[in-house]
Amino acid sequence: MDTLIPILVVIITILLMEMVAWSSHKYIMHGFGWAWHRDHHEPHDKRFEKNDLYGVVGAVMSISMFALGSPLVMGDAAWLPATWIGLGILGYGIIYTLIHDGLVHQRYFKWVPKKGYAKRLVQAHKLHHATIGKEGGVSFGFLFARDPARLKAELREQRQSGIAEIRESAGL
Repeated sequence: MDTLIPILVVIITILLMEMVAWSSHKYIMHGFGWAWHRDHHEPHDKRFEKNDLYGVVGAVMSISMFALGSPLVMGDAAWLPATWIGLGILGYGIIYTLIHDGLVHQRYFKWVPKKGYAKRLVQAHKLHHATIGKEGGVSFGFLFARDPARLKAELREQRQSGIAEIRESAGL
């Protein structure tokens, strides 16, 4: 039982971070934070993007939780569950880096999945990049990917209603 609770806190935090990532991606990155996110949606040959600053924000969140849970930093005011929350945020950051930056955008390794859930994740995120600019869009999360056929239908609706401009290369 002593290890079950911390493990559950880490897992729940990772799942909650997907909700935080989805909402911050949709409302911050594609809203007032577009200046940092724009270059992620545009072709470039730079190793780093301004968008990588969002990873720094996630790291600060994780480090802050580790500090709040540390008796060395907080003394008697330390709140131990914060350490497990910090570990969950860190875990989500690692998953994000491997899936989004590694698998989808192939910044660290080259592998194109041919089937299964990994293929679905790649397809969903490529459809996210089908829009031009910050308006409209689909698939703002990173761990859970909806059916690509439904995402394509949503993009077609957005184009027809004038909500979003869709890249020709998207084939919609």
